[in-house]
Amino acid sequence: MNLNQLIEVAEHQVLSRSLSPIERFILSQSWDGRTYNEIARVSGYDNVYVKQVGSQLWQGLSDGLGEKVTKKNLHLVFGQFDTDSETDRGCFALSLPPDIANVPIEMPSGPLTTDSPLYVERPPIENLVYKEVEQPGCAICIKAPRKMGKSSLLNRLFDRVSELGYRTVSIDFQEADASTMSSLDRLLRWFCANVSRLLEVPPRLDEYWDSDMGSKVSCKLYFEGYLLPELDRPCVLVLNEVHRLFDYPEIALDFLAMLRFWHEQARVVERWQNLRLVTVYTTEMYVPLKLDRSPFNVGLCVCLPVFNRVQVRELAWRYGLRWEDDEANARSLDRLMAMVGGHPYLVNVALYHLSQDNLSLDTLLKTAPTQGGIYSQYLRERLATLRGDVNLSQALYSVVTASDSVELEATTAYKLESLGAIRLEGNRALPSCQLDRLYFREQLADENNHQNGHK
Repeated sequence: MNLNQLIEVAEHQVLSRSLSPIERFILSQSWDGRTYNEIARVSGYDNVYVKQVGSQLWQGLSDGLGEKVTKKNLHLVFGQFDTDSETDRGCFALSLPPDIANVPIEMPSGPLTTDSPLYVERPPIENLVYKEVEQPGCAICIKAPRKMGKSSLLNRLFDRVSELGYRTVSIDFQEADASTMSSLDRLLRWFCANVSRLLEVPPRLDEYWDSDMGSKVSCKLYFEGYLLPELDRPCVLVLNEVHRLFDYPEIALDFLAMLRFWHEQARVVERWQNLRLVTVYTTEMYVPLKLDRSPFNVGLCVCLPVFNRVQVRELAWRYGLRWEDDEANARSLDRLMAMVGGHPYLVNVALYHLSQDNLSLDTLLKTAPTQGGIYSQYLRERLATLRGDVNLSQALYSVVTASDSVELEATTAYKLESLGAIRLEGNRALPSCQLDRLYFREQLADENNHQNGHK
């Protein structure tokens, strides 16, 4: 029995109901042998809550089967079900979109559209975001390294709030030019003018702007006295590419502290409750924020994880690769996972080439960490980021050349993890995947030796 068969049996033959997203996640992770601590860390839920839901799930399964089901005996108990008969076989197919066979598969490049059959959910993240955006005055932060699926999730959030009848306003800080970033005052006026335009109301900044009160107060009064009264329904204000502000640390600190204050206002001032804040940023940039000024530690903050094995297998099926039908194909899945570690973009690129018969898996894996491989552009861009910071490149070199995990200084570890170059086990760092180990071990060798030679 595989995981999809387990879920089908649990829902249709044992419980006679659909599993909730968190129940499905706990079941799938338990099937893969994850501990409650690991499940809590990946899901973002509290460890006590995960254990509570898990305990109720095992009890429900036990009642339905008439025998005790625990986290440890899942494989033993459910191995008794016959999933090879013709009547069962159709029930246990992966839940692929119905028209996927007729959808042309394109080279992965940008965000997925809301109707893309290639979007694979990472429970319980989607459900958490969808539920939180319905809360008055909410604040949601979506963060991840580049090419992890932030914009694809954002597209689905837009679709969701559209169904709810909410208004949406999306501000992308990539559109702000250098002169806009020259002062906090210019940034906030640019911000207010753009929100006004997107809400289709004429800007009236000069009526609310007062140099004696300061830019942040003027911006607050503009929203509170002019924009918010115009809203007859909730409005989702999405601030995309927020990390662009981090090149201007003083401005970033003031702007982000202002957002936090707005969120806190919503608790006591009803007018602010129609404003739902969503900030999206790439974690590769770093700006030190005091905890009492950061909007990223209030409300709901989700950091998109890499795909797990089950999600990669489902995506492979959507590309037409029937992996894990037999032992040989299961090994193919394991080899790809070892190389790219479940990174959504890297997995998609690999599956695209394999589905198009552009190259074999052996060739793909052999050339992946080289300048001639399918990831060359992606790897060069990350290498350029590392070369801009000697301390980071030296720290990563120590990780990719070590035979065991390495303990790093806290800020350095944070930056490298945010870049997606390492994964942390406790306080110790390991390469995020074999691709990074092989590529950066070679590319950083010369400059690391050069730096050591000058010490």
